[in-house]
Amino acid sequence: METRLWALFWCACVWVTHGVLQNGSNGHSLIQTDLPLHTPDSNQDQARRRCRRRASEHQLEGQGCADAFRCWDQTSGWLQVTGNSRRQLTEVKETVSQMQEGQRNHQHRIKQLALQLEAKSQKEMSLESQIQQLQQRYSETNTLLQIHASLIYDLQTQVHNLSTLLEQIRSNSNCSLHDRLTEQPKHPALQYIRNCPIDCASIYFNGVNRSGVYTIVPSIGGVPIRVYCDMDTAGGGWTVIQQRFDGTVDFNRGWSEYREGFGELSAEFWMGNDHIHAITSQGEYSLRIDLEDWNNRRQFGHYKTFSIEDESNHYRLHVGGFSGSVEDSFAWYHNKRSFSTPDTGNVCAKISHGGWWYHQCFFSNLNGVYYKGGRYSGKGQKLLGPDGVVWYSWKNSDDYSLKKVSMKIRPRSFRPRHTP
Repeated sequence: METRLWALFWCACVWVTHGVLQNGSNGHSLIQTDLPLHTPDSNQDQARRRCRRRASEHQLEGQGCADAFRCWDQTSGWLQVTGNSRRQLTEVKETVSQMQEGQRNHQHRIKQLALQLEAKSQKEMSLESQIQQLQQRYSETNTLLQIHASLIYDLQTQVHNLSTLLEQIRSNSNCSLHDRLTEQPKHPALQYIRNCPIDCASIYFNGVNRSGVYTIVPSIGGVPIRVYCDMDTAGGGWTVIQQRFDGTVDFNRGWSEYREGFGELSAEFWMGNDHIHAITSQGEYSLRIDLEDWNNRRQFGHYKTFSIEDESNHYRLHVGGFSGSVEDSFAWYHNKRSFSTPDTGNVCAKISHGGWWYHQCFFSNLNGVYYKGGRYSGKGQKLLGPDGVVWYSWKNSDDYSLKKVSMKIRPRSFRPRHTP
């Protein structure tokens, strides 16, 4: 394009220099110049031809200069177009520059937004982590509160039990807290504490000589127990653990009832295996069993040693050293046997309908069914075996049910006071 323009410009200059005619077709005179005139084959004609040749040299086919004036017009138009194009190009360059500047600004803004988004994401992740930590702390705190609530409840229960214990101890005759707390858990020789009775022997040595219901506080377990004290039989001081005389209380009961005890202390009752264990664990105790038949004849058996183990060992029996007015039907056969009741699955307990230290099944069954009149038969009642209140060695039979029985304990080293 540039080469073409320069060719046209050069041609125009040649025409001006050599005095081109303004209107040669109308016969006007030529412009006067200092240059000589030439013939058609003069330099002027050569220049014209060169102009035309050069002007059309770079044109497309059919677009060459027809004559000098037309070549000049085209040259002027091209020059004008070129100027406009240059201005447009400059404007485009400026626009492109502005767009590039805007693009750089947008890219910078995008980077800033990306950094802000990343910071926001990190902040959200930090907040989520903090929320999880708070939730974990809340869970831990809630667990601790539940544990504390349980501990507080247990403490309140213990305080209540202790308050009840202190109140019952205070209601005992002359039983001081200091004396109770300074007692030893074991009393080998059972040195009786005068102010705080641990059994009926203690009450006896406190000066009480009348049979009846009293409160004791065994040193094992430390829970006050209401007991019936026999102050009349064989010098007194007996803690009664079982008593039957009229059949008003049903002894065909389950394990938990024999553990806690049942009946009325002023009537028929079973003290409860837990209480029997608590008392006999304080030291060495002896056992007395009193029997009476329906002819009002009485017998007794005395055992130098008697105790039972705790519930985890099924209240296993330890008894020995028999003496008395009747042959033994207890120690020789039932010693070291576990206690059982009908609901424990023991066959003998189910057949005998009571709780006892059974062993294939019994030679004594003092917690059996109370039959009035003595002799009883299981034929009409479809019994699987004998189940009465039996002491076999006395009647040589397990079909005779006694009228009265009682079991009572006191320290082995007990000696009655001498009356003046």
